Amino acid sequence: MATPNAQIRPYKLKDEKVVKFAIGKAPMEGLTVANRRAVFHPFTLSIWVALSCIMIQYFGWWPNPEHGFWRFFSTVPAFACWAVPILALIDWINRPYFEDATSDALHGLDVVNIGEYYARSPSSGFFVLEYDGSIIGLIAIDASKDSQSNQSFKENDKVKGQKRGTSSVAMIRHFYVEELFRKTDVQDDLVTFAVRHAFDSSEEVKEIRVVTSSLLGYVQESLGKIRFKVNGITRIKGVYSWTTGTMSLKRTDWTKEKPTSTH
Repeated sequence: MATPNAQIRPYKLKDEKVVKFAIGKAPMEGLTVANRRAVFHPFTLSIWVALSCIMIQYFGWWPNPEHGFWRFFSTVPAFACWAVPILALIDWINRPYFEDATSDALHGLDVVNIGEYYARSPSSGFFVLEYDGSIIGLIAIDASKDSQSNQSFKENDKVKGQKRGTSSVAMIRHFYVEELFRKTDVQDDLVTFAVRHAFDSSEEVKEIRVVTSSLLGYVQESLGKIRFKVNGITRIKGVYSWTTGTMSLKRTDWTKEKPTSTH
């Protein structure tokens, strides 16, 4: 039986549906993490217990010794009753940010024609991580002249920003690896491959930046391994406040000791 093959390769037109699905899925993953953290926060648990106890007291549902072991189940309706609205409220507060982020990602100018957009600079590139014939990850690095633009296709009738050339600052626009494969640290190989491509393809690129969220720990950890540094927090959002910020890697830091890749 042949051993499954893993490779990092440039984006192809046949990848479009899978890639766009992953681009949309990546921001929404943060919603799950944000909701989970909020649900298990001590303050949330305290409110849940307090409201449940008030309800139990009001309806007289405290365990009755006469009912034996089953007496403890008398409190379950109260705890279940309050769990649902608390979960719904947390999701209602958190969800709009992630839906907007997903919409922005899918309507980005680069997504209209991925192949054409990332061909405008030799240091740009959209790469997919393929395992056993299936795409399990992707990374997009934009080193074009308008790499720092957040222009959206939905705001324009025609695709603009077709400037060719290379900017001194490249941006990682998309970075995602399926959760099942993250324990093997394949994301480290993926980001190292993209960064090496950007710096080695043109001397004009002096810095690479990426906007990250504290909710996606695997992304920040991978970036940190190759000496990306946090520049600052740009937004504080959601229940109990998670942060988004910018991380950057300068060419001088990269060339001090280039990381090795298995690919």
